[in-house]
Amino acid sequence: MRLDSQCILCLLKRHADTASKLGNEEQVTAFTRALMQLICDGPVEMSAPFYTPGITKLFTEHFGLADDRFADEKEASNRYALERFDRITEMVRTADDPLYAGLQAAILGNYIDFSALQGEVSFEKLDGMLSLLHTIEVSRGVFRKLRADLESGRELLYLTDNAGEIVFDRVWLEVIRDLFPNLSVTVCVRGGNAQNDATAADAKVIGMPFPVIGNGTRIPGTVLELASEELKEALCRADVIIAKGQANVETLLDTGHGYNIYYAFLVKCRRFIDRFGREKLTPMLVREGDL
Repeated sequence: MRLDSQCILCLLKRHADTASKLGNEEQVTAFTRALMQLICDGPVEMSAPFYTPGITKLFTEHFGLADDRFADEKEASNRYALERFDRITEMVRTADDPLYAGLQAAILGNYIDFSALQGEVSFEKLDGMLSLLHTIEVSRGVFRKLRADLESGRELLYLTDNAGEIVFDRVWLEVIRDLFPNLSVTVCVRGGNAQNDATAADAKVIGMPFPVIGNGTRIPGTVLELASEELKEALCRADVIIAKGQANVETLLDTGHGYNIYYAFLVKCRRFIDRFGREKLTPMLVREGDL
């Protein structure tokens, strides 16, 4: 999904708002001008997540922020989800359809996004959402296709999104492992600090029991041209790919890659509201070839 006018305005407003809390008007103006230049100099075919490393660098240069400025939020997110791991697992495994319940949990976990949902994430609210886990609905037709692909497939590649959310992913993946023992699972995380996204360190902290690879970049999402060799090989091997979160949609959808990708996410911005015709925070499961 190429950067369009909505994305440009969103990037400028969201990060200028953050900058306004960090410095005086002169500093914020200088930062915003530099951000505008970064966007103007960028390749026209890239989506909004591509600019994340450059924006992180600007925050460091103009305000002295560390490149892991979401470290506290990530730690709190992992701790929150791990404390509820047993509860989430029980809710999923005792459901009439554990595979669907695991998907519900994984999509619910996508709420833990301190970047896209700036200022809106609340663990108290998430507790309330968790109690309504089984009310989450996505396309049953797409879900049936996913189930069939998992049954017949031999290699699943799971592209993660945020810290904390990765615990919900683990619950679902363990159900998938038990239901489809012939399916090999590989989990992909970011190649380095990228907002509050999950990295190899987060996968280790939460006890991810599957092989973990990095995407080779600090870009949220999956930019195929910049992917690590490990990720490129995993993409080619996979019969089915599950891509979590909005950034993976932005970076992969409509790029003509030819992979069998299922996107599981919450709608979080105006462009997605317009693209999918759904309200903000609507849970979604879509398949690349069906759009």
